[in-house]
Amino acid sequence: MIQAFGLTSNPRQELPPAVDDVSFEAPTGRVTALLGARASGKTTAVRLMLELQQGRGITHFRGRPLHRIPHPSREVGVLLGEVQGHPSRTVRGQLRMLCAASGVPVQRADEVLEVVGIVSLREQRLGMLSRGMDRRLGLACALLADPHTLVLDGPADGLSAREGKWLHGILRAHASLGGTVLFTTDDAKEAARTADRVVTLEAGRIIADQGVADFSRTRLRPRVAVRSPHAARLGVLLAKEARATQRSVEVVHEDGNRLSVYGSNCADVGETAFRHSILVHQLADEVGDAGSAVSLPARARTGEVREAEPTAPQTAVADTSSVADAPLPATKPSEETAAPSAQAHALSAQEPPHSTGTFVPLLADADLGASALASSPALAPLSDDLGPEAPRSPSIPAPPPAPFAPLPPPITIRPAPSPLRPLRYEVRRATGIATGYLTAAAVLVASAIVAVLLARTGHTPQAYLLAAWPQGLPLPPAALGAGLLGAFAFGDEFRHPALAADRGTVPRRLGLLCAKLVVAAAIAVSLAVVVVASDAVLLHLVYGEELTKVPADWLSASASWLALVVGCAWAGVLAAGVFRSTTAGLAAVLAVPILVVPLVQKAVEGPSVRTAAGLPSRLRDLALVHWPFGAERLLAAGLRMIVQPVGGALMLSLTALLCAYLLTVLRPRVR
Repeated sequence: MIQAFGLTSNPRQELPPAVDDVSFEAPTGRVTALLGARASGKTTAVRLMLELQQGRGITHFRGRPLHRIPHPSREVGVLLGEVQGHPSRTVRGQLRMLCAASGVPVQRADEVLEVVGIVSLREQRLGMLSRGMDRRLGLACALLADPHTLVLDGPADGLSAREGKWLHGILRAHASLGGTVLFTTDDAKEAARTADRVVTLEAGRIIADQGVADFSRTRLRPRVAVRSPHAARLGVLLAKEARATQRSVEVVHEDGNRLSVYGSNCADVGETAFRHSILVHQLADEVGDAGSAVSLPARARTGEVREAEPTAPQTAVADTSSVADAPLPATKPSEETAAPSAQAHALSAQEPPHSTGTFVPLLADADLGASALASSPALAPLSDDLGPEAPRSPSIPAPPPAPFAPLPPPITIRPAPSPLRPLRYEVRRATGIATGYLTAAAVLVASAIVAVLLARTGHTPQAYLLAAWPQGLPLPPAALGAGLLGAFAFGDEFRHPALAADRGTVPRRLGLLCAKLVVAAAIAVSLAVVVVASDAVLLHLVYGEELTKVPADWLSASASWLALVVGCAWAGVLAAGVFRSTTAGLAAVLAVPILVVPLVQKAVEGPSVRTAAGLPSRLRDLALVHWPFGAERLLAAGLRMIVQPVGGALMLSLTALLCAYLLTVLRPRVR
């Protein structure tokens, strides 16, 4: 069950809040529709429920707010807009990546593909999906963790009638299995066909909370749609015959040559047109949306023809013998009088306050006395909200004034939980698209070309030759490629926030950061080894064995090379995570040799009185146990790497970026 209490969005500049004190329930085993026109506050209400937007109020999902549920994706399945995924990722790859994030077995991806009927599209790229297939994939993502509750914002928007019928069948099946379904729509007929209960929003407030039967009686009315070149004449004849036979018929002259006839049928309208030799182009029974501003004037009830003027002033129904044919009007409340107050005025046959052209739909078969207010489950609790200054019927005693209720608790946007299996998630994210493979291939080709050209000149040391690192370039191609791949690790997260589908923000938890650093380091080491091996093989084929001999200091040179490449990859990861951009991550990698190295050189330039010579041996003397064989040489190589300008600048940059990242993680918790 979903229980929303006092949902209120933050006030906008010189505008009322988009959602103001919205409270409703969505029962278990039922489909509930949140109905409203565009800009009525449906999406804002859903975002407040899911704690994606700041405001006030609280929403309980089976008795617990969302931030107190350990794994929200396993309790609430969310569909907001289009699927947030890289266009080059496959459908099954997207679902398997989300399986790792939700902590469910990878086989679940194939199961939900069968449920939503897109098994044949499992290898299709996300960028190639149609609107209907994207909706199916979004529903599959919502069902992936087998949640109890589904919250869907406009799931049928842009779908064909056949696809919409299929979607509603899925929602009905989920509810029949004991789940809770809440979806938003702006189509009253869709809500009547699909939902068990309809909550109607208008201007950010609830104006009706009804079962589907009551909703259909108050919001939907059967009509006859007529299209004729002589529509005006036919409308006058239909109204004349209705007055003669004392029938309650309403004829609405729409734009152009169209009529909407309420209270009649196709046979009667067709006979009238035939008797008077009027050509008819269309004659069909339809179910129209009466809307929240529909009310029948007394003159129309007696067979008069009226023009379709949504903003025309409305009056109460005078003919109470035919109330079942149309909803009773109630005016929109003012700031001092709530919507239930207006309903009470209409039911008690009081003179309504000044009309604004917008009306609240009421039960068509409700009694006009106080017993209707007491017997209606939707209106009885609302009668207690009448203001003390509002006029009341003598049959409804005014309750004593109640003390002001405390404000609902504030809604705080909380960071998204990290993936339950971050390492598996990161591996699937990095290997699921071709960007990484293309980058690695470009690095290999560039390194090979640079190595051959450097060997031809004959002025490059062997270590730099195997790494394809010209002295004029700030970094070798392998280091730049590793930095770019590291920047993709967080850059793609912010560009295609797959993890933010149900929580709104990309997580920056330490678990996800560690997974990205481990995967980035593994990719960087693999790239560095492959680049050196491929350059050595190519140089051996072109120039012989002279340039591929193993140097004497190969161990320290290898450690320095791997440390450089891994450091560039980590700099890309951290910078992209801090600045939320792949470009910023790559720029941070390039800034190390271009900006940071000159600063480090200026800081250490000048005569040195003391040096750190003999540090490994002194550390060995301080240790309680002897160093393993050769360990002091590795330590010395690491220290030499740090004291070099590039190594020192890289260590300084990594430290600054790590501190900045930790600040971005801890700042929301401090607030």
